[in-house]
Amino acid sequence: MVAGATRGAGRGIAVALGEAGATVYCTGRSTRKRGATPGRLETIEETAEMVTAAGGRGIALRVDHTIPGDVKKLIATIKRRHKGLDILVNDVWGGDSLTQFGKGFWSANLENGLQMLKQAVHSHIITAHFAAPLMFGRPGAIIFEITDGDGFYYRGNIFYDLVKTSVMRLAFGMSKELRKKGVTALALTPGFLRSEAMLDHFKTTEATWKEVGKRKNPEANSPDQNDSPEDFMISESTRYVGRAVVALACDPQVQNKGGRVFSTWNLAKEYGFTDLDGSQPDWGTHALRKYGETKACDAQFYAYWESGLIDKMFPEWF
Repeated sequence: MVAGATRGAGRGIAVALGEAGATVYCTGRSTRKRGATPGRLETIEETAEMVTAAGGRGIALRVDHTIPGDVKKLIATIKRRHKGLDILVNDVWGGDSLTQFGKGFWSANLENGLQMLKQAVHSHIITAHFAAPLMFGRPGAIIFEITDGDGFYYRGNIFYDLVKTSVMRLAFGMSKELRKKGVTALALTPGFLRSEAMLDHFKTTEATWKEVGKRKNPEANSPDQNDSPEDFMISESTRYVGRAVVALACDPQVQNKGGRVFSTWNLAKEYGFTDLDGSQPDWGTHALRKYGETKACDAQFYAYWESGLIDKMFPEWF
């Protein structure tokens, strides 16, 4: 199941799972009868059709993942039809229009910020709460938390920062609590994502996007957004992160990666998958060369999170 499969990374992940022959529940709020995001025309039905065309079986269901009753009904449907669930992708977001990059928390729109937390953190907790029991004991069962960035650095807006680091922490906490249930949980980040919205921003298409690199001032970003044409040339299609999901889901040793955050560019090197054009976009190397070093969440970082006081007090809990 891909929660938040209407567009962007969620759609790319759903279609990549279709490429691998999976039955994929594509959930979200935007349907052909009822749109949910102003200015966006993508629908869950369209995503489901793309999954089926890719070789899988796409099933579209309208779900508001911030409403526990909606999610409970969804999971009951999956249980009745399939008895269990192998993969959960938590990709519900919807925060683009709510984010005010470069604006201090004291002056940012509070209502929008709190709504972002509800849409992109609460929804993930609600979905995992109801879905996890369907995954207990299923070989290779895995939960993906989709984030932005593979470090714990600040992300330019306090609410956006809280969302993207919170889902990384969710993956860690869920991994702890799911260990004895045989379910892996981890976080995954794409690089510069060439989403439908980003293609629209650059006024280009998936077929012509490389022409953007010929524009004037290719190194310059907008004042409030990372959108330099030079950076866009290192962008990756939404299918790339989807193929990362498939690679991880097919890895019989994936439980060894539980609780951590991984990037498409590093996983591509490890597993050998490619983007639609056969390339392996490496946002990490590009960003290092252009902007300087940042600290990723490596083994040393996670060592500070392991073996806490509660683990020592109550080792039998999880």
